[in-house]
Amino acid sequence: MGKVNLDTKLIISAVAMAVTASQPIFAAMPDMHGFAEFDYGAKVSDDNTKRDDFNLFEQRLQLKTNYFFEGENYLAEKRASVHFKGDFTVDEYFSGKTDFELREFNLSLTPYNNLDVKLGRQVLTWGTGDYLFVNDLFPKDYVSFFSGRDDEYLKKPSDALKMSFFPSLANVDFVISRFESNTIAEGDRLSFFDSFQGGIAGTNSDRDLLEPPSRASNLEYALRIYQSLESHELAFYYFRGFDKNPNSYKDETARQLFYPRLDVYGGSLRGPVMNGIGNVEFGYDNSREDSEGNNRLIENSKVKILSGYEKDLGNDFKVGLQYLYEQKLDYDDYKVNLLPADFVFDELRHLLTQRITKLFKNQTVNVSLFNFYSPSDKDGYVRPTVSYHITDQWKSTLGANLPWGEEDMTEFGQMKRNKNVYIRVRYSF
Repeated sequence: MGKVNLDTKLIISAVAMAVTASQPIFAAMPDMHGFAEFDYGAKVSDDNTKRDDFNLFEQRLQLKTNYFFEGENYLAEKRASVHFKGDFTVDEYFSGKTDFELREFNLSLTPYNNLDVKLGRQVLTWGTGDYLFVNDLFPKDYVSFFSGRDDEYLKKPSDALKMSFFPSLANVDFVISRFESNTIAEGDRLSFFDSFQGGIAGTNSDRDLLEPPSRASNLEYALRIYQSLESHELAFYYFRGFDKNPNSYKDETARQLFYPRLDVYGGSLRGPVMNGIGNVEFGYDNSREDSEGNNRLIENSKVKILSGYEKDLGNDFKVGLQYLYEQKLDYDDYKVNLLPADFVFDELRHLLTQRITKLFKNQTVNVSLFNFYSPSDKDGYVRPTVSYHITDQWKSTLGANLPWGEEDMTEFGQMKRNKNVYIRVRYSF
């Protein structure tokens, strides 16, 4: 689990100072809500991770609250509020301790009628994909995703300042944030393809992931401009920061990977089509540290195109389909500069997804099947789940993570030894 670092502490202090600027507003503490949950994921395949029989075994307590300022003070006049969400976890078998993750602690206010501001720790997301991200460069937790935690934990929080403008021409979101990498498999809970080991590795992996230093010059910037065109939403995106995955090599001898600088330009359109909802999204990833594509150690620039369609077929039955096209640019330059012992990655990737959802028993039972399939990589990932709202407070979820693939180095092929069947039992209050 993520720890509260120095940058997070600074943001917490900034929010706390703003909150305590006017003492009379704290006449009563806000109500606290949340849930207690037990998670267990039994492994159904062999690998060399920390545990042989499971890759998820934890207890979780989430607490959350909102406070809306009242009275005669500046914060009340600006419709200010404080949002908090934090998770306590007991994870005896992997982290070996009780931990705390601060998922949200931020101050929201409206200083002007056409401006909203949110400062602090927050979960950020945009784009049109379902589990597929083209212009959403905010951090993700893929260890949670592949081990069986709730979908909420796929999105990691960011320490950020978000400003939303609402002029007449179009709406604008502008985000300044500290770098936060994706949480990826590192061998303790999930095995993965390690190029230094030459195959799928677990606890035997000894690679070093070098994150950019925390300083002003390494802040990340994200911009979204969007507007409704009748019943459709058109959006344009820009991101300037770092790749969230360590796909480039800093020092092969020292087994060091790093997160190269990245610019992303894109757009999306979403709206009704053929009695359903369709979307199309485009993204151009500009590898700023290898714009010519001739450095074999740094990830090349890329083009991504995503299209999707979802339809409600009635009787609480929904179907969603997606197609993602990826192309590595300057591919000839990339191949010319490879060494004989290098792994060769394909120029093109095609990925299809399908989601089927059906509700039963007055919508208290949710049966879902999400399937990834790549005909180019010859791999895939099946995610069946069944959830049951036993009462308003109690909910149980049974699911499985079933990645597969012919080769060890593809996105889902490298995860094929992490198959599990999991159960989650949650009590909400």
